[in-house]
Amino acid sequence: MKNISLAIFVSVFTIATVAQTPTSAPVSANTGVPTTATTVSRTTKAVHYRLQGGQTKVEFRGTDLLQRASGEARVEGKKTNFEIDAKFQGLEDATKFGLEFLTYVAWAVSPQGRPVNLGELSLDHSGNAHVKAYTDLQTFGMIVTAEPYFAVTQPGNMVVMESAAVNGTGGEIIDARYELVTRGTYSSTNTHIQDAIFGIDSKTPLELFEARNAVRIAHIAAADKYAASILSKAGQQLLHAEEIYRQKQNKAAVGAAAKEATETAEEARLMAVKQKAEDEAQAAAAAREAKARADAEAEAKRRADAEAARAQAEQARVQAEAARAQAQQAQAEAEKMKQEAQAAAAEAGRQREAAEKAKAEAVAQQQVLAAETDKARAAAAQSDSLRAQAEREKQELRARLLQQLNSILATRDSARGLVANMSDVLFRSGSFELLPGARERLAKVSGIVLAYPSLHVAIEGHTDSVGSDQYNQDLSEHRAQSVRDYFVQQGISSSAIEARGFGKNEPIASNDTAEGRQQNRRVELVLSGDAIGGMIDEGPAQTASAQNK
Repeated sequence: MKNISLAIFVSVFTIATVAQTPTSAPVSANTGVPTTATTVSRTTKAVHYRLQGGQTKVEFRGTDLLQRASGEARVEGKKTNFEIDAKFQGLEDATKFGLEFLTYVAWAVSPQGRPVNLGELSLDHSGNAHVKAYTDLQTFGMIVTAEPYFAVTQPGNMVVMESAAVNGTGGEIIDARYELVTRGTYSSTNTHIQDAIFGIDSKTPLELFEARNAVRIAHIAAADKYAASILSKAGQQLLHAEEIYRQKQNKAAVGAAAKEATETAEEARLMAVKQKAEDEAQAAAAAREAKARADAEAEAKRRADAEAARAQAEQARVQAEAARAQAQQAQAEAEKMKQEAQAAAAEAGRQREAAEKAKAEAVAQQQVLAAETDKARAAAAQSDSLRAQAEREKQELRARLLQQLNSILATRDSARGLVANMSDVLFRSGSFELLPGARERLAKVSGIVLAYPSLHVAIEGHTDSVGSDQYNQDLSEHRAQSVRDYFVQQGISSSAIEARGFGKNEPIASNDTAEGRQQNRRVELVLSGDAIGGMIDEGPAQTASAQNK
């Protein structure tokens, strides 16, 4: 029965694509991702939290869609971000809102309306769920929506819970208005597709259902036209997940393969929606330009006929009027150019003021950190006991920094410093372009580095042995340079960062196996500096796998 369902699922995508492609629109100013024309707005309450400001408990209440649902979140301000630990009760299966809905996703929403996906809520048999996440937003509200799969980038309008009462150290409460994808964007009128996606096997993992749903939705968004290669890759990944499930391999392997297919399908959908919006915008602009040309030609002809008629009666007056009209037109154009120049100057002034303000804030932060460092050094110089205490503090700081980095990337302690490992899955295959997931993690790392100005970051690119020496050397250098450029964009001083490529010369595993080559394809971030001292003495270096976080 599973093989039959899979065959039906693969064969009917062409039919669904013809009938279900939605109308696209420009990129959202709040989310930075393509949106459809079918969006609605909603308002929730956002709370301003304080870094290192203790814990704040936030209650969740069910909306009219799920009145019996409730929950509570604990928001704790860390040094550079906020930890959210939320528990929910009274949830029902998401398919009650429509067969296209398979799961629930928690969101943080900024006052500017930017939503951040906090993660998927996995229900137990009692309708309870738990999610733990981190966010760099300092002011945000929280909602829970029913979604077709976990990797969505903009919340749908099936809002089942919202944050309500606040108890703790939270600050000012602000209204946050945000956009929702309306119902119907992910639905399909083709019953065969729905049957193939949801099937009749109740033991099928939810991750596999979500992957099937994500690929279906990418087809509906016309990804086979605008992002064919990415959609083809998602289809192959889904077939791989289906094969693993058919072979009755362990659940973790099936879930990992299915999630990879889901994320690739979402990437294809976003690219398709964006490209279609750009095509439609270009077509509309071309139509407007053609109409403008036709109108101009018609107007020119009308004016020419009128001028000819007037010239027959009073040629001298026509010439004078024409000269005056030309002078007025030139004056108008000059005035227009003057206004544009003034506007450009004003905009340049605003940008300069913003840059100066940002620079002043950065200098102020550096001065504060420098003052704290000076105090620590002065205290350490008072006695041998204080110097020992300072060394212990360095070790503690190094341990905290290692723990913070491990929450983002797999990090180990070494004599060179703290070494964070970025695997090649954070780059496009054979490319040095950073994927969105890589940018998100590097943004978090840059936030940590900015908190410790004395740190030095060495970025080292490595490859496997496949390809020529020159190709591997160039690829490793470009990847290291891409990471360095991104850190500089985030505000880290260029003098504190260096980037080098080692090609295939420093493998950490055998290049004779696919697993070994994958380990060798990496970019390592080596953080060092006097502020964090030498290696941690107690026990072996701490490491953790943060690539999937």
